[in-house]
Amino acid sequence: MENASLVDEYGYVIDGKVFLKGYLNHEDRQIGEVKRTEQEALDYFKNRFIIAQNKVSQLEADITEAQNKGSYRTKLVQLRRKLLTFDALGDFPPLLARLDVQEEILNELITVNQLKNLEIKRALIADATTLADSTEWRETAEALQEVKTKWIKTGPVDKVIEADIEAEFQDLLDGFFTRRREFFNEQNKVIQERLDKYDELIRLAFRANRLGDLDAAFQEVRKLNNAWKAVGEVPIKKSGKLYKQFKKATTMFYAKYNDAKGIVMVPKIDPRIEQQMKMADEVEGLSKQADIVAAADRAKVLLNAWKEVRVPFKLQDKAVNERFRAACDKIFELSYLNRVLTRKYPAFELKSESEQIRTKLREMEYLVKREKNDLVFALQDVDGLDPNNDEDKQALNRINTQKRKIAMKEIIVREFQKQLEMAD
Repeated sequence: MENASLVDEYGYVIDGKVFLKGYLNHEDRQIGEVKRTEQEALDYFKNRFIIAQNKVSQLEADITEAQNKGSYRTKLVQLRRKLLTFDALGDFPPLLARLDVQEEILNELITVNQLKNLEIKRALIADATTLADSTEWRETAEALQEVKTKWIKTGPVDKVIEADIEAEFQDLLDGFFTRRREFFNEQNKVIQERLDKYDELIRLAFRANRLGDLDAAFQEVRKLNNAWKAVGEVPIKKSGKLYKQFKKATTMFYAKYNDAKGIVMVPKIDPRIEQQMKMADEVEGLSKQADIVAAADRAKVLLNAWKEVRVPFKLQDKAVNERFRAACDKIFELSYLNRVLTRKYPAFELKSESEQIRTKLREMEYLVKREKNDLVFALQDVDGLDPNNDEDKQALNRINTQKRKIAMKEIIVREFQKQLEMAD
């Protein structure tokens, strides 16, 4: 600096080069060159010091306003490193001291946060420890995934113990998921063994169809049936396909066996279906009897009894259901017509047979016309109804009931028309 041609409080110029004076334990450092005049060069680097001051002030403000202050420690370290190599003329030690103050504040906050994080992670380890030995695989896997999510969201702990605590937590997770994988591998092995056994039984069942000795084959098929029941469960989609093949093979054999032995198989009917068939027969008889009022009373009793016979959906006989419902509908329609005739025609019984039929036909045709008009009105908004909505579903059911009642009335009209042709 003795040979300096221009000296300033924080720097100087020698041989056209600008130097920053050393500070703290840092030696003098060249920061630039003179482009025009030495004074302009010094002034330029003094102005650049304002940039350094602003960066420190901005960082202080950011730290003050931040919720997660600890995240700024890296930025602080980077700014300090940058200041030590920043090309400017000014008083750098106070700026570095301000950064030291902020770093001390951040270190204290980080220490507090790391202790909180450690407390949280130890609690999560305790939760994972409780779950890790469970054999409720799906529920436990979901619970551990939630614990892991909380772990990831929890901040770091002191680096001295971070590796150990991370390893402890991961070991718990790995232990559970390894046991789960081994369990399902074993399950898959068992299932595959069962599938292989089912395939073998199917093969033997088809082979039984080719045996010459039917009696020996019959005993073989019985053994195969018993063996099939003892194999064990497999996924339902596969079990259905396999049983369909096995059933095909055994059905083929029993058909062949029965034909050879002259055995006629009478299909078994579920007792509940038999009960419904009897009720359907009775109510169809009621629809033809003269005393329609008594028929309607009995039909109501049968209708309640029908509801008490609970037949699984897969076993229901659609034809029997439709027979019973149609016969009840007919009785109730005729009973309603009888009430109309009694009210409107007090001397109805004094009319001739043909006149009685004409009157019934006229009244029933009027009822059909009226209900069709009502149906047209009900169908106006049907496109906007949602079958999955309870209220809309009820409305759709009412419309279907209206259609069914109209269809029955039209059947009765045609019967009256035939009766009238015969009476005339």
